[in-house]
Amino acid sequence: MWSVLAQAQREQHLRAEAQRRAAAAAQRENERAQREAQRAAARGEREALKAYQQGRESDAARRSAELDARVAELRGVLAAGLAGPGFSPAAGGRPVVPPFDPGPLGVPVPMPDQGWYLVPPPVGPQAYHPGARRQWEEQSAQARAAFERDWQAAWAAEQQRQHRLADYRAQYEAWAAERHRLLAGQAAQAGRLAARLRAGEAAAVAEYFEAVVDWREDWPDGFPADGETSWDASARRLVVRWELPPYEVVPPVGRYRYVRSEDREDEVARPVGQRRELYREVLAQCALRVLAEVFRADADGLLASVGLNGVLVATDPATGREGERCLLAVEVGREVFAGLALDRVAPLDCLVDALGGRIAARPDRGGTVAEVPASAPPPPAPPAPPAPVADGEGPDLFEMDPLEFEELIAELFRRRGLRTRTTARSGDEGVDVLAEDPDPITGGKIVIQAKRYRKTVPPSAVRDLESTMRRQGANRGILVTTAGFGPGSRKHAEGQPLTLVDGPMLLALLREQGLPGRLGPAPAPVPAPAVPAQRSASAVPAGPAVELTPGQNLLLPGEEVRVRFRSGGAEADLTLLLLDADGRVRHDGDFVFYHQPTAEDGAVALRPDDRSATVRTGRLPDAVRRVAISVNLDADGDGTCADLVDPAVELACGGGRWVFRPPADPAVSAMLVAEVYRHPADGWKLRAVGQGWSDGLAGLARDHGVDVA
Repeated sequence: MWSVLAQAQREQHLRAEAQRRAAAAAQRENERAQREAQRAAARGEREALKAYQQGRESDAARRSAELDARVAELRGVLAAGLAGPGFSPAAGGRPVVPPFDPGPLGVPVPMPDQGWYLVPPPVGPQAYHPGARRQWEEQSAQARAAFERDWQAAWAAEQQRQHRLADYRAQYEAWAAERHRLLAGQAAQAGRLAARLRAGEAAAVAEYFEAVVDWREDWPDGFPADGETSWDASARRLVVRWELPPYEVVPPVGRYRYVRSEDREDEVARPVGQRRELYREVLAQCALRVLAEVFRADADGLLASVGLNGVLVATDPATGREGERCLLAVEVGREVFAGLALDRVAPLDCLVDALGGRIAARPDRGGTVAEVPASAPPPPAPPAPPAPVADGEGPDLFEMDPLEFEELIAELFRRRGLRTRTTARSGDEGVDVLAEDPDPITGGKIVIQAKRYRKTVPPSAVRDLESTMRRQGANRGILVTTAGFGPGSRKHAEGQPLTLVDGPMLLALLREQGLPGRLGPAPAPVPAPAVPAQRSASAVPAGPAVELTPGQNLLLPGEEVRVRFRSGGAEADLTLLLLDADGRVRHDGDFVFYHQPTAEDGAVALRPDDRSATVRTGRLPDAVRRVAISVNLDADGDGTCADLVDPAVELACGGGRWVFRPPADPAVSAMLVAEVYRHPADGWKLRAVGQGWSDGLAGLARDHGVDVA
């Protein structure tokens, strides 16, 4: 019995050991499977990362290839035009209606294959493991559900594609029918146009060639491809105004690069110089292509020459208004153009060197060139020499009618070789005179503003002119005034294509061209006063005023000195200071100015309204050793002595008359022009000075002891 029990225990132990070994083996197999799964997952992650990075690199390469293709398309604008068909008036010049192309809608939606969703069953010991079996069944059920879901989605997408394809085909057929109708009408119109051409009708020529320049539809994206024509029958000359593409058609990005270490895509910028030159090459190709289209369509030899103005229509960022800039201009005869091998030329060299055209050096920076005129200008008559005009002759420019003043300015620049015209009184957008310099190298469009000012022109007027110049597409601006310009205006104009013409320069230009004009009333001679009884009239001869130079002095022949200051341009006042032996005022009462016009009971009297004064030396106390006479500009402005037009200080005493002309110093806004001083031996004398202060009347007064706090 005990042996039977022992045998049963051994068998039970063996069964338990076998189960333990089987469980251990199963555990080891599970662990091995897990490790294999982890290794497979790691391999999958690495492969997925590698595939992801390769995909990003491929995407960057694809986008770079698209940029290269765009550049190649831009470089081939001329070649594409030469390879295409020419304009045919019989067919209306239009291409045939293209056949129906469904594009992506013509590709059926792929239906899912059930084999893609099969889950492989467990094998080996896993096949007998309940957990593994259960997991496989769950995954299989999920896969079947995914297949059914994807199949339903694909079927719905295919139904939608078929409906969209049917709608697209119906739209195409309607469009094609309308297109055929339009082409038939254009063909009929072209036939009538050809008949008018054969009859020599001038309007038909312009209409025909406008159709020629507009008919091609194979320009690259972003090209307006729109033109206008004008026809000069007497000269057999056609001028085309062609809208050019903007600078943005040239990609600013040179290539794309994927950086693996940072998982990002970088844009490598195209060099600015390279982009600008490519843009200029594109513009030159546009010009040559349009010229080629025009001459190719002229089968009857109507044209002797063709001019082309390439303009850019763009918004001025400063004003927000749309305007035109002429970026290139060229005019060429039939024989010259026929001698070109356009399929082998370098477009820029051909346009500039072979055809003598003009193209803006920096079209991306607002550069412009002079346009080809719409009609051939008549040969200029030899200019008659301008008649001499004496100083002070002609009308007062300050009082001239505004329109007459603008006409005078237009005539001035017309005589200087520009083609000018005045603008309408309303809606001129800040332009008084439009001018064009016909010089093929330095010429171009010019806007001119004419301002009849008595005070200094503010800097805002210069800024307005700059904005107007950009808005009008001009390459130069001229601001003409009867007054002057302050330092702020001149500083703003530095380095800009702006010319400031102040009053003195305007008078000089008018006299140079034989045109009359003056600033202010005609100067009247200062009447010679009666000679005081105690002085001899023969001491100072009567006659015209004697010009004084800075530092020059003379003995006064009388006790009453009359002073008058006259000038045009900027506003300026006359002031006087009574000074002691130290060159300083004794008190504030010695400062004679607008609000305090007299001192020492009328010994010094100022008349501010006509900027004149009287100094009676015999009534001055002994403590007053000098009377300083100064001129100062408006303290609220930024004018300087350079803004004064024909300034002069006229002095008279006894039988003598003198005039001192202050220097036009742009750094000075107050100037001590003259002084009446007491000489120990000779008595009262007059001296011309010309000393200036950059800080104006405040500096002059402060240096002579006046409290300006």
